[in-house]
Amino acid sequence: MNNKDFLSEMAGKLGATPQQCQKMVKELADTMASALELDNEVVVAGLGSFEVKHKKERVIVNPASGKKMLVPPKIVMNFRMSTTYKNKIN
Repeated sequence: MNNKDFLSEMAGKLGATPQQCQKMVKELADTMASALELDNEVVVAGLGSFEVKHKKERVIVNPASGKKMLVPPKIVMNFRMSTTYKNKIN
């Protein structure tokens, strides 16, 4: 399902226009991004939780060459699916 199909289906279920749904999705994403920038966890009931994790600097080994490389620290977003949603998918 692409973005256009998603917005059309959402619009049909909400009785809104696809443009209104696009604005809602954009606001949801912006609000979540703002909260995650402040290292807050975002929990969407029935869907799951989003959180920011700070990965430490580490040394890895290239299996092909055996060469050691340093991976710099980085920030990643983690998503944990709710059990309710997991059961719907399975």
